Amino acid sequence: MNCKLLYPGGKAKALTFSYDDGVIQDERLVRLFNEHGVKATLNLNSGLDSDSWWEREGARIRRLSPEEMRPLYKGHEIAVHTCTHPHLEELDRRRLYAELYRDREALTERFGCAVSGMALPFGSTSPAVQEAIAALGFLYCRNTVSHHTFALPEDFLAWGATCHHKDPALMELAARFRETDEELALFYVWGHSFEFDMQKNWQVMEDFLAETAGRPDTWYATNGEVASYITAARRLVIGEDFLINPTGADLWVRAGGETLRVPAGQWVDLAD
Repeated sequence: MNCKLLYPGGKAKALTFSYDDGVIQDERLVRLFNEHGVKATLNLNSGLDSDSWWEREGARIRRLSPEEMRPLYKGHEIAVHTCTHPHLEELDRRRLYAELYRDREALTERFGCAVSGMALPFGSTSPAVQEAIAALGFLYCRNTVSHHTFALPEDFLAWGATCHHKDPALMELAARFRETDEELALFYVWGHSFEFDMQKNWQVMEDFLAETAGRPDTWYATNGEVASYITAARRLVIGEDFLINPTGADLWVRAGGETLRVPAGQWVDLAD
């Protein structure tokens, strides 16, 4: 029997966002996300000072304090971006592991939640960096590669996005996403919220959300929710007339023209 994997609720598409550095402009960005009912992953540096302001291309920027972050990021995901935002490939092994491990530990304590993912500072990596990420048990790691597709990654530890929010193709991709019939289509947007002030283009995000938010066929999820669900879905056992879900998450499929929920840890007979 033909069986097609779906996202939670039987949805065919998903949209996720990833924003780095935990800066004051996140206040406006997260407010936009909340107004449109979408979710984001915020990649944070636990070891950097939140007291000082700096200016970049006309934008005044300050890192948020933990006290500012906790209420702001409620309902979204917290992820590792290293303690001090170094080029990881330049570090010795001890410092490399410390940047990843200690950031995760600090963020877990500050926000009282499990922290399972990360984004690479500067998008830079190496075999040693990838080895450390895997050894520390991260569920996913986002880089800065834009592939301009709605494809899921083969390897969540080398996860490229559909595009950056300043990509000239953003709205063209949004129109394609609206009409696509790809299986498990994922639109993944990343960036830094201070870039909207630098480029004076907040309208870009407002227009994008107007095009993509509030659609009944789309799951609005964090990076971690997507990675966790797809990792589980890839373990689904599909037989000629049965399904076995060996994972701890409910999964969704379309089989025999019907949308079915396959409960966690259950066998489902399709012949019934």
